[in-house]
Amino acid sequence: MHALRLSPAGFPMAPTVEEWEALSPAERAEVYAALPGEVTDAEMAPPEGDRHFRAKTRALGALRNYFTRQRRKVYLAAELPIYYPAEPRFAPDLLAVLDVEDKERDKWVVSAEGKGLDWVLEVHVGGDRKKDAERNVARYARLGIPEYFLYDRARNHLAAYRLPSPSARSYEPIVPNHGLYESQVLGLEVQVERERLRFFAGTALLLESEELIARLQEMFDDAQRRVEEESARREEETRRREEAEAEVARLRAELERLKR
Repeated sequence: MHALRLSPAGFPMAPTVEEWEALSPAERAEVYAALPGEVTDAEMAPPEGDRHFRAKTRALGALRNYFTRQRRKVYLAAELPIYYPAEPRFAPDLLAVLDVEDKERDKWVVSAEGKGLDWVLEVHVGGDRKKDAERNVARYARLGIPEYFLYDRARNHLAAYRLPSPSARSYEPIVPNHGLYESQVLGLEVQVERERLRFFAGTALLLESEELIARLQEMFDDAQRRVEEESARREEETRRREEAEAEVARLRAELERLKR
């Protein structure tokens, strides 16, 4: 079997582009299977509690609901191990890749998938801020990731970066328009609103999963109420018709009696 490369810190890395291309399909499958589907605690920032977790999962839910309704092929994942050729692996808080199947994956191996990430979001709450605000800005640009969004939850601040061209390897800041940061990759606008990261398609707010469930529950309750009201109305109409029919029958009988 082809021996896995190791990073300077001693963790598995994907082969170089040249090494990957020299492998047979069977050898590629072996290398892919050997790359771990998780990263170690030493490679990741420590857990940052609900503020970090909820910001990430709310964003993931809003995007997944939106692209599902749009029937657009977009792969979304959170904290998925990413393997670029001959690069130390990493696991961003949230990622998007366009025009690929949204199937379950344990890892993203760029050489095997045929493309790298298109969009990355990191959520910062505490710890080493330079990792997200400086080192990742340089690293993600060098890897050719078109857009990088950084949500500083502790400061309730959003920063966003974009490669000015496909061949560029240095980001330019995305300048907000009235607090909205345009993501050309996602075709959406993003802003911080009341300590939440919000996504907009035009003027329409993308609902988070909890909000969508609440709205659907409200619509269900309203429809159920209308059904019950309509049923009660029909029951009342039936009762009145039966009473009227009974009165007609009584009067007919009385009339027949008087004619005798």
